[in-house]
Amino acid sequence: MPLDLSCDAAALTADLVDVPSVSGDEAALAGLIAAALARLPHLSLHRDGNAIVARTSLGRAERVILAGHIDTVPVAGNLPSRAGNGLLYGCGSCDMKSGVAVQLRLAATLTAPSRDISYVFYDCEEVEAERNGLLRLSRNSPELLTGDLAVLLEPTGGLIEGGCQGTMQAEVTTHGVRAHSARSRMGRNAIHQAGAVLDRLRSYQPREPEVDGLTYREGLNAVGISGGVAGNVIPDQCIVKVNFRFAPDRNVQQAASHLRDVFSGFDVAITDAAPGARPGLTHPVTAGLLAAVGATPRAKLGWTDVARFAELGLPAVNYGPGDPNLAHSVGEHVPLAQIAECEAMLRAWLTG
Repeated sequence: MPLDLSCDAAALTADLVDVPSVSGDEAALAGLIAAALARLPHLSLHRDGNAIVARTSLGRAERVILAGHIDTVPVAGNLPSRAGNGLLYGCGSCDMKSGVAVQLRLAATLTAPSRDISYVFYDCEEVEAERNGLLRLSRNSPELLTGDLAVLLEPTGGLIEGGCQGTMQAEVTTHGVRAHSARSRMGRNAIHQAGAVLDRLRSYQPREPEVDGLTYREGLNAVGISGGVAGNVIPDQCIVKVNFRFAPDRNVQQAASHLRDVFSGFDVAITDAAPGARPGLTHPVTAGLLAAVGATPRAKLGWTDVARFAELGLPAVNYGPGDPNLAHSVGEHVPLAQIAECEAMLRAWLTG
């Protein structure tokens, strides 16, 4: 069934949630979005795989990008959507199909905004960076991502969240000597050696730096451990996988250097990394949005594609409906009133 962009954003969110779009399987939803946008004569439409860009071309002095990913984490028995007590439940309701619904409503109804607008819908945000649809767009059609300010409609509880943390995955490896478990004295147990790695993680004191007026909290945690060959063999290797969430006053190289300092004496391999983004709240284009929303901004504790926009030279902020703490949870939900509020705030800003 085609998407009805004339219905309110809450009902549109439910329609979007009811189309499963786990990362890598977004084709059905991307097709519905592209078909709905193609019916709007005030927009030009561009598609790259399951990423879609719709743009106004009114010759305004400023161009704003409203961006959102259309994929979700795997479904956890939380489809179809259901509503109750002013909340909409379902996979992706919070992260971030409610934000996408706001984008679509604005795209359908703002035929003559005060700023030109690029609406960007993209795939594969919830998986490894190399598959990210926004990254693909930046490589294949960078001209579609030019502008003065980007707003990523990630869930923020209806507040502006500035910048984002960087994220880094690493493997810390301990080495031992293999032996028969009946004669363990002949070997050295690499899993036991990993206790020292865990001790360092337990005693780690994360920084809480202030960056451009916002306070970020770093975090370093074990997220996996593997080792062992057989039930009768002393293991000669153990790998502890760690995740480092670092404040945007560090770059990727500085974050990697910090990890190697923390785990000095062990083999440390960086397996994946994405830089953070500074808040960008001092840019003149951001002032109008801050005034429209009104509440005090806060730091984004997590990684979002504002970092990708920052790499492209655009100031970017996060602003959307839904509590980010509920993202990816079985009970994921979004307040219906908050969806309407975010749409109204952005509409006031983009027409003022």
